[in-house]
Amino acid sequence: MGRIFEVRKATMFARWDRMAKQFTRIGKEIVIAVKAGGPDTATNPALRRCFQNARSVGMPKDRVEAAIKRAMGKEMINYDEILYEGYAPHGVALLVETATDNHVRTVANVKSHFNKGGGALGNSGSVSFQFKKMGVFKLKPEGLNIEELEFELIDFGLEEMGESADDEGNTIVVLRSAFVDFGKLQKALEDKGLTLVSSELEWIPTTTVPVTDEQAEDISKLIDKLEQDEDVSKVFHNMG
Repeated sequence: MGRIFEVRKATMFARWDRMAKQFTRIGKEIVIAVKAGGPDTATNPALRRCFQNARSVGMPKDRVEAAIKRAMGKEMINYDEILYEGYAPHGVALLVETATDNHVRTVANVKSHFNKGGGALGNSGSVSFQFKKMGVFKLKPEGLNIEELEFELIDFGLEEMGESADDEGNTIVVLRSAFVDFGKLQKALEDKGLTLVSSELEWIPTTTVPVTDEQAEDISKLIDKLEQDEDVSKVFHNMG
């Protein structure tokens, strides 16, 4: 097992109220998961994933319960997940995942962020071909027999496995699967009783664009503005 590559250059710059943003994102994901598969985690793997991620960021139980109630209430808010594609300054590709109840507001805001940040919002397909959608699972390494685990999980869709670091610099084990194998690998990890730090679907760049620290700062300013938008869930880039 080697050190897995993650595009992390933007993390050297400050983020806007990261924890509050994570709570909002996961709250929307819970609403979407409950609407699609019901409130029972035993039969709804997407909701189990949301609960895992909520625990990993310390989301209070009352906020999780409030999101479930919103999803089941008579005045339920319907969120649509929309992917926007574009370029940041210096030729770096961006994918912007959103969850919105107002398409007109969201596209106007995203376009404004790109324009003000020196980038350009593109059409569908203009950027996504440079990325691969994958399941990404993160585990703490303590108590794991890494080589044995890697061998056992190959039959469940494991494509890549290696070490990386979280935002605090702690070592974590990262596992990646193809998008279509996400549920299969998630179940295999659950069946083994492993506690996940997080499990997400992410856009992994197939190629990266090398940039200087000064260029990275320009790009990160645009990413920060996008991440601050209430409708934006995640931003992916191919900055190397």
